[in-house]
Amino acid sequence: MAIATGLIVANLYYNQPLLVIMAKTFHVNDARVRQVAALTQLGYAAGMLFIAPLADMVRRKKLILVCLAICVVALVGAAASPDINILIVASFLMGVFSLIPQLLVPMTAHLAKPAERGRKIGFVMSGLLIGILLSRTLSGFVGANLGWRAMFYIAAGMMVVMWLLLFVMLPEVEPEYSGTYKSLMVSLGHLIKEQPSLRIASVRGALCFACFSAFWTTLTILMKENFNKGSDVVGLFGLVGAFGALAAGLMGRLSDKMDAYKLSTFTLLLVFLSFIIFWLSGHSFIGIVIGVIIMDMGVQATHISNQTLIYALRPEARNRINTVYMVTYFIGGSIGTFLSAQAWKYFHWSGVCITCISLAAIAILFHLANQKAIHRIRQSV
Repeated sequence: MAIATGLIVANLYYNQPLLVIMAKTFHVNDARVRQVAALTQLGYAAGMLFIAPLADMVRRKKLILVCLAICVVALVGAAASPDINILIVASFLMGVFSLIPQLLVPMTAHLAKPAERGRKIGFVMSGLLIGILLSRTLSGFVGANLGWRAMFYIAAGMMVVMWLLLFVMLPEVEPEYSGTYKSLMVSLGHLIKEQPSLRIASVRGALCFACFSAFWTTLTILMKENFNKGSDVVGLFGLVGAFGALAAGLMGRLSDKMDAYKLSTFTLLLVFLSFIIFWLSGHSFIGIVIGVIIMDMGVQATHISNQTLIYALRPEARNRINTVYMVTYFIGGSIGTFLSAQAWKYFHWSGVCITCISLAAIAILFHLANQKAIHRIRQSV
């Protein structure tokens, strides 16, 4: 599960170090090519909203294999795109049908013992997070040496291999929901109303991921303008971020043992601190490296803490609970991408950093304002 989530989720992030190269290929400006990254994330959110809840209703393995097959077609379509419009559409579909990690992570929570749930989720999430970060390293290297189209052909080949492995090795989990698709979707609203912990975790996660996405989609331009470096160097920062992602497993174990509120307070402060470091390090490689490690550790650890909290809720509805959380999470990522584009347009790197410092501050204030509610929720579960 850890390997599958890492390789499949990487599809969402291959384009980020390649945006400058794509813009040159199609002769479009930065704002236009950023739609490739933004629509990929929105596609992922759409897939989670309209497809992921089906995992509570239909056989999960069959759903995973169908989605992965369509994802292969979308990757090939992206690689062969004759213009920017086709690339944007293919990227959106790629995002929609790369939702598979959001079926596998709830499955992990379903199979794990309650006392070990945080550790098991952290282990699978470590694979997923390393996949996210190393995807940039791989795509940066491939883009610099073989061109951006080669990256998507390679990704399609990897997904074919993964389809075969999942077909042979993935266990089946029987669905527990027996209603209609309409009632299934209506129940998402009921879950939002009835579960305050889900609302709290979703807002915290969305604000953190907005910061994460703003940084990574702007880093390519920063490297070009301030350091005169290309996509291969941007990709190397994924290796740096992987050190922060490795902390996800540790945070998963900690979430089983220590106070979740204190842990989340610390991890949110890490995100805030990282963007202060970025703001002061616009021309310093060392400063950016330090900031990447701190930011990724904070964002991913907050994510694990949120997931451990929400997966302790209604077991029969874990996929729908995960849908609400992750759709909100990736909408936050898309908003972060949009805000970073506007901030760069008018204020360049300082504008991006100040925007993200503000988002992190809002996350911390929201978290502190819900202290009593979080303690009540933790005691009840």
